[in-house]
Amino acid sequence: MTSKISIEERCHVNTNEDGDTFVGIKADTEDAVVYFPVGYQLSENETEIRRDIKNLFKVLGEYTEKKDRVLQMKKFEIAQSVDFPINAYLEVINYYLRYEYYTETENIYITSTKGKTDWSKTFKKQKPLVQQNGSFVYTQMTVKASTLNESKLITKIHKYCVYECFDKIGWLYVPNMPEQPDIEFNKSLFVNTLNDKLSNTYNDKHKALFKAMLDMIKFMDERPNEKQFYFGTDRFEYVWEKLIDRVFGESDKDRYFPKAEWKLRHGNNQDSSALQPDTIMLYKDKVYVLDAKYYRYGITGIANHLPNSSSINKQITYGEYIDKHMGVDSDQIFNAFLMPYNSKENKFHTQKIFENIGEATGKWRQGTDIKKYDRVQGIVMDVRTLMHNRVGKSANCIQQLATAIEERINS
Repeated sequence: MTSKISIEERCHVNTNEDGDTFVGIKADTEDAVVYFPVGYQLSENETEIRRDIKNLFKVLGEYTEKKDRVLQMKKFEIAQSVDFPINAYLEVINYYLRYEYYTETENIYITSTKGKTDWSKTFKKQKPLVQQNGSFVYTQMTVKASTLNESKLITKIHKYCVYECFDKIGWLYVPNMPEQPDIEFNKSLFVNTLNDKLSNTYNDKHKALFKAMLDMIKFMDERPNEKQFYFGTDRFEYVWEKLIDRVFGESDKDRYFPKAEWKLRHGNNQDSSALQPDTIMLYKDKVYVLDAKYYRYGITGIANHLPNSSSINKQITYGEYIDKHMGVDSDQIFNAFLMPYNSKENKFHTQKIFENIGEATGKWRQGTDIKKYDRVQGIVMDVRTLMHNRVGKSANCIQQLATAIEERINS
């Protein structure tokens, strides 16, 4: 891509209105646009924006499956599956920028007084000095040296893959293209060579490179004339749920699921699917039931963009189940919805990572015996912060979220 469009102009933050829901990248040979989720705050300089884009790709690669990466687009009669191997392309580019092209060494032999002597070749090629006692002394030896071999097939394949990478997404890194490859695409040759390298290397960075190149070659073979490519999802709400569960959640949350059963008059009894809260967060012996809602309220401030009665009542059911059956004191159980927002630009006049925007209650639960978990807190969370803390549970984020949930209930 040789377009002079700035990196910022290539970025779009969704509104989640009128089909503006795709998160990821759509590109062709002329242009590319990167779509960020609703509420995302882009950085202010090109270097940071490039990091934002790379982080977005990592999030999508980690938290979507192939079945999620489907585009609903008017120009297609059916949903189009998107299996562009973005992580493989990034792996090949990052290796190239750090090490340049993959090359191997080959042994050569030179005449020298230093180095690892090859005595067999020294005896054959060097002339010794004969001493008075009849012994021989070699003042010059044939020694082993190494040189990079840039003509080997594996280097040519790497050059081919690097060029392909920069042709597709190189604008993320630099405006110029690397040199064109001097080898034609040959799937069987490329695959056999790379598989051989994979089976004979124990270097992790080389194995990662070869695996990425294999993924690229498979994609190129399946779509040899592809002018456009897409990577992303129309259903970022699933990613939102997984991100929240990773950053805040417990792995054994299934024991907090309220279960049900059909007692049949004809046939065997049947368990019904359990209600499943998105995330169970534990902090200081307290239980927080979190429901990740990828809703627009944090952007619009419009009440119709809040969770409905069905969602509210489910949260209360979760809290009651934990209260009655898990041996947790009701004062230690809290409920909350987590919705996206932009902490830098919002309608709430705040810059907090977490903002408590109100609480929801079930009218059928009114009375003197209202529990803390009956008051479901509405929390908006900064999208950028969540995406950049995706690696694992964050003690700092957990503490801040617990504070945001409890501060209004206890005030």
